[in-house]
Amino acid sequence: LRGRVARPDRPWRAGGPAGHLTASPNPREVRVTYKIALHRDPDGVSVWVPGLPGCWSQGATEAEALAAIREAIPEYLAARDELLRGAEVRE
Repeated sequence: LRGRVARPDRPWRAGGPAGHLTASPNPREVRVTYKIALHRDPDGVSVWVPGLPGCWSQGATEAEALAAIREAIPEYLAARDELLRGAEVRE
């Protein structure tokens, strides 16, 4: 999995009762679906990805929060990959 999981010309979709973001695949990348969690309060909407510890964002509206987390996920993955560069990684 590379740092970017979605192409800009193939947008993410939100859906599912708990909230998911799904990236459309291209020939060099895999399809990845992340469950997201939303928290609403008087100041706006916070959103985080339970499967990616520390990956969270926020917005004044749900739409803004989802747009922000769409940007945060590939940035998170790129930072993670950079931290792992040169490390011995096992599954």
